[in-house]
Amino acid sequence: MSVRQSLLALLEEGPSYGYQLRAAFEERTGSTWPLNVGQVYTTLARLERDGLVEPDSADAEGHVFYRITDTGRAEVASWFASPVERTAPPRDELAIKLALAVTVPGVDVRAVIQRQRTATLRALQDYTRLKVRGADGDLAWSLVLDSLVFSTEAEVRWLDACEARLARAAAEAREAPPAPPQPRPQTAPKEARR
Repeated sequence: MSVRQSLLALLEEGPSYGYQLRAAFEERTGSTWPLNVGQVYTTLARLERDGLVEPDSADAEGHVFYRITDTGRAEVASWFASPVERTAPPRDELAIKLALAVTVPGVDVRAVIQRQRTATLRALQDYTRLKVRGADGDLAWSLVLDSLVFSTEAEVRWLDACEARLARAAAEAREAPPAPPQPRPQTAPKEARR
């Protein structure tokens, strides 16, 4: 997730201070990816250092408003014009967990998959309930919610595929002929070893 570009995009609407930017980001994404206000201010400091934003004014409470520069506008335009690259996939804890589960002795991989499937289906039900309650009035939140539903459905399909692959591997292992015994290395008679 690009906090940097997201804050720049929000600043195109007008000057804001950190807490306002955090609230706008969370409102538009349904608080799916909560931002720490400290992260917002750290990002604003970097954006200012890089010449993409600059302080605009301060209110009576001392909140410093930032506004986007022309260089910042160009970066936002470039961000919207470029596809999200998939060359470095994000770290996926579930994929890592299953990859290790199949290689660590004593792990009941089927149980790991079943527990995850239950949790994933529960999340899918929650997202579906949110859709029914009416994210339709808010297009931004509706798009985020659709993304969550689709990725959760894909996770369920992937878990099904993992379980099927485990079953095939177990069946192939049962059907494979036992490995022939390895010949023992010959040792010289005791007399020859002296």
